Amino acid sequence: MNTLLRLIGLAGLLAAATAQAELRLVLDGEDLTPPQRQASEQLLIEARAALPPRFIQRLDREVKLSWSDELPENGYGRATSPYTLQLNARLLPGLVDGSAAREQTGRPHGTVRREMLATVLHELTHLYDRARLWTAADQSQLFRCRLQAGSTGQVGLPGDCRGQTKRRFTFSDDPRLLDLAGWQQQVGRRGQRELQNHQVARSPDIYELSNSREFVAVNMEYFLLDPAYACRRPALHRYYQAHFGWAPANQAECPDDYAYLNAGRDFGKQPLGRLDPERVYEVDYLFAEANENWVSRWGHSMLRLVICAPGRPRGPDCRLDLDQHLVLSYRAFVGDVQLSSWDGLTGAYPSRLFVLPLHQVIEEYTKVELRSLASIPLKLRRDELETLVEHATEMHWSYDGDYWFLSNNCAVETLKLLRSGTDHPALRDLDSIMPNGLLKVLEARGIADRTPLQDPKEALRLGYRFDSFRDRYQAMFTVIRERMRVPQEKVEGWLELTAEQRRPWFAKADLRASAALLLLEQAALRRQLLLAQDELKRNYLSSREQAGQTRFAKAGGTLEKMLANSGYLSRPAEMLDGGYGLPQRAEWQRLETESSSRQHTMRTLSDDLDREVRSLLEPQRMAELNATEANLKQIGAHLRQLHKNAGGLVLP
Repeated sequence: MNTLLRLIGLAGLLAAATAQAELRLVLDGEDLTPPQRQASEQLLIEARAALPPRFIQRLDREVKLSWSDELPENGYGRATSPYTLQLNARLLPGLVDGSAAREQTGRPHGTVRREMLATVLHELTHLYDRARLWTAADQSQLFRCRLQAGSTGQVGLPGDCRGQTKRRFTFSDDPRLLDLAGWQQQVGRRGQRELQNHQVARSPDIYELSNSREFVAVNMEYFLLDPAYACRRPALHRYYQAHFGWAPANQAECPDDYAYLNAGRDFGKQPLGRLDPERVYEVDYLFAEANENWVSRWGHSMLRLVICAPGRPRGPDCRLDLDQHLVLSYRAFVGDVQLSSWDGLTGAYPSRLFVLPLHQVIEEYTKVELRSLASIPLKLRRDELETLVEHATEMHWSYDGDYWFLSNNCAVETLKLLRSGTDHPALRDLDSIMPNGLLKVLEARGIADRTPLQDPKEALRLGYRFDSFRDRYQAMFTVIRERMRVPQEKVEGWLELTAEQRRPWFAKADLRASAALLLLEQAALRRQLLLAQDELKRNYLSSREQAGQTRFAKAGGTLEKMLANSGYLSRPAEMLDGGYGLPQRAEWQRLETESSSRQHTMRTLSDDLDREVRSLLEPQRMAELNATEANLKQIGAHLRQLHKNAGGLVLP
């Protein structure tokens, strides 16, 4: 009977405690004047009113606020214990006379008073973050366990109950929060997190990157106080809203599309674009297959956004709107003209998310690097696809990491983007450092679907595959061999000949062979331009080390200016002063003006470099380029004459 009464009493106490459990903010105002006490209490009332109901219920304690003269002059406040907060007494006069409520430029929250309010919310979030979080179901299960074990007279949690209640993650150690915040899983470390956060651009307060505890507290300030937080950091806003089951009522209207900067090399176009997730039909894993270059032996990972033309409904036909498609590609931003293998291994290059037009990527890989591209659709739900596009845009504006060939390369960065952007369960424990390996794992887990690539011809027709031009060049060379019996067996041998050695064959070519020769001569010119680029790097770097080589000074200076001015294409945040997260409507005018100005500068420098760059080349390389260009003119004229003689139209 006594045991039953004791258990009933325990149940009543638990029920009463649960009903009354909530945060209580009190003022230590013993030494304050009535106006000071009134202003302080009003601040606490506003702070409590700003907090989510679940926050108030879970942080069941009395927290006392006092004013202190011992804080640093530039400090606003701090939590001195789990039950006490201090604010800087130097701020109290302004709170009382109202001067702290005046708008001031440069203050993150607009006024000193709002900064004080944000400080209270910030420090309370730390207290909340340190507390153990139990759901109502956990409390109920715990009570049932206590009832079952109550007759033993045991104090504390019965052993049989310890496995029946679940410890909830706090704010700052929740894996989903860490993914969004920028502390990603390290490759090959079994879920361990990166020590450094690289989402450094467009931050509301760089202090948030100190550690995950400060991150959740700083972002709690903006979640509660900034009506535009849902527009600027939408993924984090959704996380906070889901965590608390609540969001502030005064929300700004968010735009339907996101600003991005197109890093295409056409400097005559406005680079600033708008990306509407509603127009993205599918996302593909875009894989550049290997070539003979050692850096490229494992391929390259990218994501392709299949974007529908304006007015076209989302559907398979959007795959034919190639001029609308964009590519998300993590690359090493080389602020110098030399790409050093050693620097890539030691993380000397920044890793940034480039947004590129698909047609440029196709040309870059298939024509210049002679690598095929495979575009494998990812099986994502509609909500996963849209949050991936959203998160990619956020990374475009905020991320500035370190590129490591072996541990933070394109595959690792792409995987982190997919994991954070979709929260797909199959990606949470996935680990791969190689682009080809990542593709295989995505296929094995049912995320990447190779079905559309099974028929090679159909895959080419529908844009699931883009073949290397190497096969086309070999086919053209086969035509030449059949019709003129040249001694070389492979196209590579033909292209290794000098322009002067290839030229005598032009006069012997018939119409079909001449067309094949024209295509191969264009390939020879691209090859010479690649060799010239490598030579350009060596000569430019040599000229910087040897000041006496004034021959390179002018063109080298132009090239250096281009490199210095091109960073905005991969780090667009540098065009904006202030603000954080995704740019909003009020920042568009600044972006349009600044991007147009920088693009005009790049176009001018590019034109200047085109005129000056050949002064950096060695005479032999210069002669070969000129001879190849002369070959193109000669074979073109020969082809037009043959076509005319055959009774066809005169070719241009």
